Amino acid sequence: MDLDFTPEQELLGESVRGLCARHAGLDVVRQLENDPVGYPEKFWTQLVELGLTDLSQMSMLDIAIVYRELGRSLAPTPHFVSPFLSAFVLYVAGTEGQQEAWVSKLTDGEAIITPAWLEPDGGFGPAGVSAQFADGRVTGVKRHVAFAGAADRLLVLARDGAGGDIVYVLVDPKGPGVTLTQQQTISSDTQFRVDLDDAPGEVLARGGWDVWHEAMLEGCILLAAQAAGGARAALELAVQYAKDRQQFDKPLGAFQAIAHYLADAVTTVDAAETLAYEAAWARDSGQSIERLAPMAKLFATKTFRDVTAMAQQVFGGVGFTVEYDIQLYFRRAKQLQISWWDTRYLEELVAASVLDS
Repeated sequence: MDLDFTPEQELLGESVRGLCARHAGLDVVRQLENDPVGYPEKFWTQLVELGLTDLSQMSMLDIAIVYRELGRSLAPTPHFVSPFLSAFVLYVAGTEGQQEAWVSKLTDGEAIITPAWLEPDGGFGPAGVSAQFADGRVTGVKRHVAFAGAADRLLVLARDGAGGDIVYVLVDPKGPGVTLTQQQTISSDTQFRVDLDDAPGEVLARGGWDVWHEAMLEGCILLAAQAAGGARAALELAVQYAKDRQQFDKPLGAFQAIAHYLADAVTTVDAAETLAYEAAWARDSGQSIERLAPMAKLFATKTFRDVTAMAQQVFGGVGFTVEYDIQLYFRRAKQLQISWWDTRYLEELVAASVLDS
């Protein structure tokens, strides 16, 4: 594995970082907390104009670099749910007509599709999907559906009849039989509960859990890169505060206990970044990511959570107040750790990979 980025990849990272600073800085993050739309239109437009929503010409490592920068800035964007996850499922499971109707719109930023997957007390595995699809209509309840209020379609995971296989159904969130209720989350991001009561929908050609599993494996690499980027930014905030804050006539960083916390943190952040990049490199090289991808998200999100908790200790009591930026990272670190595939499910995947090898 070559850990050096090409000049083009270095430029990609710098470009995305500059874009985030101009259009999705922490001031924007604050403004959009609990916002029903949840993302800045100008930032989304700029991502589209730079070609960052069309992932077909990018390597997984390129996309991971983009997500590292999105994580650094906590940029609110439907990039993960729409041009990545939903487009992936449409590529794999959609008919030619469905792909023609939607994929270009997703990659051009003209439409947003978001997955409606998790159900109350359902868990993260296939057994957690119990919504029913019959006679062209879906009935069930979905939670934690990101950006549902701004979506053109929901990509609903459902069962084809009682006890049937998993199918993927495109449902209009503004159509009959669909009720959206915005949820409050620890990170104050934009998530909705979706109640489906005989809601009409268009089923994709291919079903089965393996489609979603493949999409989420690749998604874990990007979420790991996002977590590593957020951890790096949080560590930089803590380091700068330890240099600036004076206690007993010397900076906080001069105290051994604080210095050792920061040393441990930079070690784990470096490791999280490396593991995310290794998983991306393995995907680009055609190697299996069945173990690497879950490992990457498991370790990177734990690192993000641990580093932000440590940073809160460095800041002291003020770190928990809304005036300080570190609390934004602290709350989002926990949200990312428990979102999509959570810690326990990731551990089960890694353990199965180890024991079955």
